[in-house]
Order: sequence, then C-alpha cells, then structure tokens
Amino acid sequence: MSRAWQALRALRLRLVGPAKELVGTDQFGNKYYRVPKHESRAGQTIPERRFVETVNREAYHYQIGDFPAEWEAWIRKKREDPPTIEEILRNENYREEMKQKVKDVSEKDKLLQAKEYEEGLVAEPSHTQVKGHASAPYYGKKELSQDPTSTANTFQPGAWMPPGSGSSQNK
Repeated sequence: MSRAWQALRALRLRLVGPAKELVGTDQFGNKYYRVPKHESRAGQTIPERRFVETVNREAYHYQIGDFPAEWEAWIRKKREDPPTIEEILRNENYREEMKQKVKDVSEKDKLLQAKEYEEGLVAEPSHTQVKGHASAPYYGKKELSQDPTSTANTFQPGAWMPPGSGSSQNK
C-alpha cells in the first residue's frame, strides 16, 4: 500500500470513522454489525459499537424472542465473540427439550395429585367465593340503599346515603 493511500485512509478514519463491519446474520434475516474502537477528530477514543439492522424496520413490531438470545447477548456486550449458527441451533434444541421435559413432569404431577385426592391422602383445595372486599364500596350489593343497614352483623359501611343528599343524584 502506498504512503499516499495510507495517509488518505488515516484521514478518512479521523474524519468519518471506520466503516461498519458485517459480523453475521440470524435465522430471521437480521444483520448484525460492529464499528471497531477508533479515535475521533478531536482525539477522543470512541468505544466499539454493536448494532443490528432488522428485517422489519418498524421497531414497535418486534417482540421478545424476535432476536436470538445469543445475538442479543453479543449486542449488549455480555459476550465477546458473535454466536455461530451451530451454537444457536444447539441452544434452541436444548430449550425445546427442556420445554418438553417440563410438560412431561407437569402432567405426571397432575396425575399423582389426582391419585392422592382419590385415595384421600391429600385434601382437595376448597373453593371459596368472595362476595366483597374491604376496599369495595358496595360489598356485593348492586345499588345504594336509602335505608340505613347498620345493625350488628349486617353492617354495610358506605352503603347508606342520607335521604335528600345531593350526592346520590350526582352519581
């Protein structure tokens, strides 16, 4: 390489910065790039930058799982080297195996639980119906009443409105 060419290249690096390098592509078609560490015109050291050019340019159309976890770890600098296709496929197969194992264990647990219920070894959970809550204003009642209901066990706070109060007409 000639001295003039080296000088022009060095000047371009100082003025514009290095060009992006394609590092890899995932199975969805997203392309992953890096811009190596370089010095700016002012002499500042700019750290390595990693980014992805997505197939779908609309950022809000992406959801969790649209980028392989291995590539996301590389982008976030959690790993030094970019992932290989073999590594991604191996990890995907492992995740599928784990999902199947979890499903099998869950089914086995349900069968064991049903057997224990039948044999009377474990009591079945009781299903209670909640009709109201302390923070609920009506406690299961549909409408406000004009009559006070403040007698012993049937006390309903907030359910009684004084006759002729303007607040009942405003609601």
